[in-house]
Amino acid sequence: MKRSGEHAIVIGASMGGLLAARAVSEFYDNVTVLERDAFPASDVPRKGVPQGRHAHGLLARGRDVIEAFFPGWTDEVVASGGRRGDIAGDVGWIGHGVTLKSAPSDMVGVLASRPALEGHVRRRLLALSNVRAIENCTVQGLVATNDNGAIQGVRVRINGGAEQELLADLVIDAAGRGSSSPAWLEGLGYAPPEEERIEIGIGYTTRLYRRHPTDLRGKVALVVAGSGPNWRNGAVLYQTEDCWIVSIGGYLGDHAPDDEQMFAAYARSLPTSDIYDIVSHAEPVSDFVSYRFSANLRRRYERLPRFPKSYLVFGDALCSFNPVLGQGMTVAAQEASLLRECLAEAGDTDLARRFFNAVQGAIDIPWDIAVGNDLRHPQVAGPRSAKVKFINWYIGKLHRAAQYDGKLATAFLQVANLKAPPERLLHPAIVLRVMLGNLARGRGDAATTKMSAQT
Repeated sequence: MKRSGEHAIVIGASMGGLLAARAVSEFYDNVTVLERDAFPASDVPRKGVPQGRHAHGLLARGRDVIEAFFPGWTDEVVASGGRRGDIAGDVGWIGHGVTLKSAPSDMVGVLASRPALEGHVRRRLLALSNVRAIENCTVQGLVATNDNGAIQGVRVRINGGAEQELLADLVIDAAGRGSSSPAWLEGLGYAPPEEERIEIGIGYTTRLYRRHPTDLRGKVALVVAGSGPNWRNGAVLYQTEDCWIVSIGGYLGDHAPDDEQMFAAYARSLPTSDIYDIVSHAEPVSDFVSYRFSANLRRRYERLPRFPKSYLVFGDALCSFNPVLGQGMTVAAQEASLLRECLAEAGDTDLARRFFNAVQGAIDIPWDIAVGNDLRHPQVAGPRSAKVKFINWYIGKLHRAAQYDGKLATAFLQVANLKAPPERLLHPAIVLRVMLGNLARGRGDAATTKMSAQT
């Protein structure tokens, strides 16, 4: 493996930063992860990951990449209380107001709390001989060359002490959505990146409940995507053998209340009674917690005419999506895989340009999925091109047919889990199934069921 330098620094130890550090650990003699928070002794939520108390899904593609970086990671999560499952066969999916038909697939998912998923990655990463973490470390700014043409390190305060410099051959900003990179770069004479922003005002409320194996008719999770008329969404996910996590919420300020009776009433407004049945009858095992997410946000670093050497922006600092779709960890995993490929191909030569161009395609697909889905809501402001309108219309027709067609349901979930490109859903064989399914649906459920069984 080609060596690219002596020392790399990664700012941020959430999932994106951990995976970025794993990618560069193969090319730099030493890697230091800087985290403003302190790591908990066990896998419990921490201040630096405010959404960590809420339902988290790791898409199938994300699990594949993490497993490749850390072989045996899935088994470790399961051994500590997580659950492995078939994403299409063991999870209930409701979208566009209809329930997709369950069918066996080759998409393997793993269910556990966000702190457990992250904790297992962090421990595996820090077990590498050339990787260390500095906790309670606040990054104050960048250290640049005299001409500001390259980044040489960062200025930090550790445990509130005096400011000091940490030097490195590569610095990666994986500090998340609140990244200071735009301001830092502007201070060095660089133009800030263009931003694309779609305001959605998503908010959800979460509580843990006692789990019984017979809940959800044996499924390990249920996901409800927001659709008209009320555009409310929800998820029930396995956390441990005896615990569910339930998160429900909506768009543009229509957020679930943190009151037991009102929370149950909100759950009752979803297009399935399954979530209501759990929150109204199961024993609560936590207090309510709430989370707010204002907008999908994408920073277009790949469009900047100038960018300093030896510096990268990564993960949510590049793009953050509607969290209801569960794309964030998986996109970060894909970026880490692409970063490793870039370093393997040409080391640190012109690394920023090559990396930003490479991840542009990896971000385009989940961005289009997230923004396109959000723009279905009539009150979400944003450009609705003919392409967006057609895709949303077509996906609605696909869901209508996929109520009775497991192959269509699985094809859609492969795209939603970033295992297949969206173009797969426009393959002539898929389009034909959508057309036949909608024609049969118009003739009645019995005809639909018979047609689906024969095709």
